[in-house]
Amino acid sequence: MQETAVSSVPRVRRAFSHVETWVFDLDNTLYPHHLLWEQVDERIRRYVSEFLKVTPEEAHRVQKDYYQRYGTTMRGLMTEHGLDPDAYLEFVHQIDHSPLVPNPALGAAIEKLPGRKLILTNGTRKHADAVLRKLEIHPHFEDVFDIAAADLDPKPLPQVYDRFLAKHGVDPVKAAMFEDLARNLEVPHLLGMTTVLVVPVGAQELLREAWENEGRDAPHVDHVTDDLTGFLEGVLAKR
Repeated sequence: MQETAVSSVPRVRRAFSHVETWVFDLDNTLYPHHLLWEQVDERIRRYVSEFLKVTPEEAHRVQKDYYQRYGTTMRGLMTEHGLDPDAYLEFVHQIDHSPLVPNPALGAAIEKLPGRKLILTNGTRKHADAVLRKLEIHPHFEDVFDIAAADLDPKPLPQVYDRFLAKHGVDPVKAAMFEDLARNLEVPHLLGMTTVLVVPVGAQELLREAWENEGRDAPHVDHVTDDLTGFLEGVLAKR
């Protein structure tokens, strides 16, 4: 399935004929996050437990609470507990990327997209580079805008998108944004971007909070797909 009908309320969805810049989130957008998420989740919980000197159960509660309220657990720890972000980021991304395998079909579709291709992620460049190389799609992307480039502010904060657009000289009205969280598409849509919510196969097996699965029928979501490769192929066929 390439696109999911999510609402009976008719609305005008932005198209792609004018798009010159294609912006992609990383985790759970370019690959199903369940392939790596258990490792990251466990390391975040361990770090929170040791940093705050609390039980794993309390660390899990804090982790999920800060993630929802601040955009990342790290931002919550920085705001409320004075966390050193460099040490945190280094620790939580020390994972095994071997579950990822090359995705030549996705790479071919991305390569054919006319214009620039960029990554906008709340993760680190090091992690993004590892993922892109394991998927063998790294040659198709111009650059990665990571949490460090965003001055440690996470999506969905508006200043993240402003900094991204300014650094790369992107006209949002001529850009499309692909994301796995609907809330991270609200600002891009307000800026004029065509928005796509990606819900990969396997996403339901993720230990996701209920709020993470909300928003598919929100007015700031132009398109929804559970098959990014097929969706991109469909976009290319219509251009």
